[in-house]
Amino acid sequence: MAKKAMIEREKKRERLVEKYAAKRAELKAIVNDETKPMEERFRASLKLAKLPRNSSAVRLHNRCQLTGRPHAYYRKLKISRIALRDLGSSGQIPGLVKSSW
Repeated sequence: MAKKAMIEREKKRERLVEKYAAKRAELKAIVNDETKPMEERFRASLKLAKLPRNSSAVRLHNRCQLTGRPHAYYRKLKISRIALRDLGSSGQIPGLVKSSW
């Protein structure tokens, strides 16, 4: 099980990304638009830099929904390999056959 603080920090990042997504996309569009004057693009980049760092989607990290584990994460299932093994052993994942030698 991951630390509660780390899980909560990740949830906070998700909320910030959702909150600032529209504003960040709008500013990025101005910065990347080469038809706009250089001064306006520079002002937009400064505004973009003033937004909270955790509001960037790049800062999000995938975590297991059951345990919060950050490593060995299967995107398709949204769980870690350890949680997958536990669920597979108990027969809770349809179609998964776990062999033990």
